[in-house]
Parts: sequence; C-alpha cells; structure tokens
Amino acid sequence: QLRLVESGGSLVQSGGSLRVSCAAPGFTLDEYAISWFRQAPGKEREGVSCISTTGRTTNYGDSVKGRFTVSRDNAKNTVFLQMNSLQPEDTAVYFCAAVTPPPISAADRWCTLTAYLVENWGQGTQVTVSV
Repeated sequence: QLRLVESGGSLVQSGGSLRVSCAAPGFTLDEYAISWFRQAPGKEREGVSCISTTGRTTNYGDSVKGRFTVSRDNAKNTVFLQMNSLQPEDTAVYFCAAVTPPPISAADRWCTLTAYLVENWGQGTQVTVSV
C-alpha cells in the first residue's frame, strides 16, 4: 500500500516562509494527483492545494491563494508545498494525500481538494506560525 511521508514542518515566525515535502519511499507518485490538506485543533480538515499528475493543473483554497505554491518533481518522486507570508492562522498539521485520477480524457489535468476522494494519507507534519 502506498505510504506517504511528509517532512519540513517547523516553527516559523509570522510573515516567514516554509516548504514542506511529500514523498513515497518505494513507490512512484507520477500516477497520482496529490493534494495537501491541513487540520488545526478543533477545526475540520481543510483542502489547501492540489496538483495533477503532470503538474499542468494546480488549485488552491481561498485562504492560501497567492501565498502558497504547490509543485512536483516526478523524477525525484516528491511533491512540494511552498508557503510564504505565513500567518498564525496557518498553524495546523499538514497532510499530503494521493488520489488516482478518474478515467477521463483530461486525467493528467485533474486534481481535487475533496477529502472523501482521497485514497492514501500521510501521517502529517506540524507547521506552527508564531505571532
């Protein structure tokens, strides 16, 4: 079974930047659309960003648009989430998730921020933004 491993979470000051990564040791990620979700204490899991298998499509949640950038390096089997202008409200556990695209003609341009479609979850990495 696909195992996703996030890394890069840390404590950062407000206004700072951080990059978190998602890898799948022993597996290839290029057949999966990858999504990033986050969950803060007492809050529901929130879709942050997603990227299609080829990277041609990216989507972002409204709260992070213009500040976060998702990318992938299929040669290195890694997906990245670059987070800039971080604010205390960005504090959460960040999870990466893998989804097999549906059998459609534009499958290489498909990704989702819908949690119930996710087949595989990582264990999460903590991002804490101090005031």
